[in-house]
Amino acid sequence: MSIELIVLDVDGTMTNSQITYSQNGDEIKSFNVKDGLAIVSWMKLGKKVAIITGRKSKIVEKRAKELHIEYYYQGIENKLETLIELTQKLNISMDSVATIGDDLNDYKILKASKISFVPQDASEHVERIATVSLIRKGGDGAVREMIEYLISKEGLTQKYLNLWL
Repeated sequence: MSIELIVLDVDGTMTNSQITYSQNGDEIKSFNVKDGLAIVSWMKLGKKVAIITGRKSKIVEKRAKELHIEYYYQGIENKLETLIELTQKLNISMDSVATIGDDLNDYKILKASKISFVPQDASEHVERIATVSLIRKGGDGAVREMIEYLISKEGLTQKYLNLWL
């Protein structure tokens, strides 16, 4: 069964897990553009992407909209409950889900999905249960590495490249 949905944590996977505040109290996060291109490419292949994050941030909403990610959930305490609701809405099983997370609040969704990924700087507790430990750190291309791993594993490399050739 192929992966139809990838679920992304934000802090520590899409970002380097640092949160900076300006003097005015504005939150600042940095996202990796290479991750963004891979996310867009994944969706152009007819696949789905969701963000499920424990924090709330206007920046995450802006990034999700910029990348045309239809499913994004913020301020979520129970990520597994949200993921189960989403799979039911999309009429897919957990065997069609891949997740990436880096810390304890991601543990349940990493364990429940068909294939799970952690960035190189993840908590050792989630690293132990992950299917794949990535070489890249969160915010440094870990999401792209995950997507390209899935694309290769599913035999979609040429279709992926053809999107941009």
